[in-house]
Amino acid sequence: MAKMMSKSAVMAHLAGKTNLSKRQIVEIFDETLALACKEAKNGFVLPGFGKLVLANRKARMGRNPQTGEPIKIPAKRVCKFRLAKSVKDAVLGKK
Repeated sequence: MAKMMSKSAVMAHLAGKTNLSKRQIVEIFDETLALACKEAKNGFVLPGFGKLVLANRKARMGRNPQTGEPIKIPAKRVCKFRLAKSVKDAVLGKK
């Protein structure tokens, strides 16, 4: 299996594909990330890529895998990223 690209490899690739320097690409990437974190509570969309949303999980009963005893898992808020249909189709292939 191929190795996952590192951040520096991604930035170098994008810099090679555009007329921007690596430093400019990193600044754009960091600003996009900061904006996504700031706007996550309202939902953040990268058109054609996906959507960052917050979801509430209900409290539920679970099991300790070592002892098998039931435990209560509290309710919590989580971040989810939903891929756009076009990305899913490109990666997984159409059904």
